Amino acid sequence: MSDHELVIRAGTVVDGTGANARTADVAIDDGVITEVGAVDGSARREIDADGLLVTPGFVDIHSHYDGQASWGERMIPSSWHGVTTVVAGNCGVGFAPVRPADQDRLIELMEGVEDIPGVVLHEGLTWGWQSFPEFMDALEPRPFDVDVALQVPHGALRLHVMGERGAAREAATNDDIDLMAALAREAVEGGALGFTTSRTLNHRTSTGEFTPTLTAEADELVGIARAIGSTGRGVLQVVSDFDDVDAEFAIFRRMAEESGRPLSFSLVQARGDSWRRQLDLLAQANADGVEMTGQVAPRAVGLLLGLQCTLHPLLTNPVFREIAALPVERQVAVMVDAAFKERVLAADVQQRADGKLGGRLIHAFRRMYECSDPPDYEPDAASSIAARAERLGRTPLDLAYDILIADGGRTFLYLPSLNYSDGNLDAAGEMLAHPNTVIGLADGGAHVGTICDASFPTTLLALWGRDRDRGRFELPFLVQRHTHATARTVGLLDRGVLAPGYRADVNVIDFECLTARRPEMRHDLPAGGKRLVQSADGYVATIVAGEVTYENGEPCGPLPGRLVRGSKPAPTIGADR
Repeated sequence: MSDHELVIRAGTVVDGTGANARTADVAIDDGVITEVGAVDGSARREIDADGLLVTPGFVDIHSHYDGQASWGERMIPSSWHGVTTVVAGNCGVGFAPVRPADQDRLIELMEGVEDIPGVVLHEGLTWGWQSFPEFMDALEPRPFDVDVALQVPHGALRLHVMGERGAAREAATNDDIDLMAALAREAVEGGALGFTTSRTLNHRTSTGEFTPTLTAEADELVGIARAIGSTGRGVLQVVSDFDDVDAEFAIFRRMAEESGRPLSFSLVQARGDSWRRQLDLLAQANADGVEMTGQVAPRAVGLLLGLQCTLHPLLTNPVFREIAALPVERQVAVMVDAAFKERVLAADVQQRADGKLGGRLIHAFRRMYECSDPPDYEPDAASSIAARAERLGRTPLDLAYDILIADGGRTFLYLPSLNYSDGNLDAAGEMLAHPNTVIGLADGGAHVGTICDASFPTTLLALWGRDRDRGRFELPFLVQRHTHATARTVGLLDRGVLAPGYRADVNVIDFECLTARRPEMRHDLPAGGKRLVQSADGYVATIVAGEVTYENGEPCGPLPGRLVRGSKPAPTIGADR
């Protein structure tokens, strides 16, 4: 008989704690790590990791797989990038609690905020639930390629309690707040990891209405937070424009302080240096004993534009609109005609696509780049569409037109938006280096026609640990920020570390080959819906609960991931991390 179920031999172990890398074996039995070091004895299966990096699985705390988890098994593309746990229900949007009469409203909210087509949601969601615990019960028996955890969304909660008043963003009464608080408490007691809300103008329904939570008053937010705090568990997550940084931060600090629960918020470089003020306030809060964390991105939050996408530079062009309803292949067949192109260029009116997330940027050619394979996530301004066109003596739209129809209409333009105000990623590096931040904001499962940032784990290691000329970080620090630190942020203390007793979620990585490939569009969602996906090179094996789920980018048979109910304590054996 074998001594162990699985042993990963002679890998370069970066264990998630921030400790220096070391050569070691990792033994796994019954879904947990049992030894790290020189492991004697045999194993039912061995993986030769000599020359390879061995890390904990990545814990992605900012995803939107609420819908995908209800109809699918594989949380692609996140699981292609070494992610072994995803946390959904962010930004105050989701599908429970819900009254049957509000189902369409929640679909419109998710469609508008997260760019998931309504037809996909209408086809894919079964609506076999009303309360949040019932939603969790519906997901409980489903197998996944990763663990899936949920948070209760403020938008759904407000609609459920206040109906039309909630949608119209009326102030909540004391009775409204008490009922929302009670339902949030019920959700957390039933296994939700926490509560999320949105306060950004960027979040609108597919009909153009602002999210119901945009102007929720402090008493409402703090009242819900206090109720969650009464359970002794649960976390809080918020997103905001931070137009008045100090005032907005003060509300979030009250939520954390008066509930006694950790709070995380989305932290990006949007305009000016307000993000630095947020970092200062974040540091002060933690120094005062108020547990708050900034979720940051390891690169720009970037838009992808193309004929297959939600956005592209011809979207509002009156001549292009003549063929906009055609399949992309037929669009290209028309667009290759020189006379049609001449008509399109002559009709250029530079009209924005208002009402769509990122729609005001479809002609921002000085910030737009051709998406290469692999993508350049820190492109030089000299390679922008506008700069290239100037050198060629052409208009930017002329050049963009040719790029859009290349490769049968499958090419993309990349527009780095947030975190790229300075034309580089220095701000992202400064945020990443701060002691009170972790990796987040990948938005897996969302923005399926516009953004493909689920590859953040790959960018984190490859760009910041290997490829960038300046501001590089040591691998143990980078790994810790996306494993143990993210797991701790949401209360999942049983994972994110390679040590005895911890959950056996592991990546074996060929670090020198680690690369995110160019995104592609697939039509594999319910109702034939489209979504952007992005594969990666370099993931030799990904292991979830002791089972190998992917090898060299290809799926294996097991689906050991399950719904995670509630926070998890740290192991009682092994080092106390």
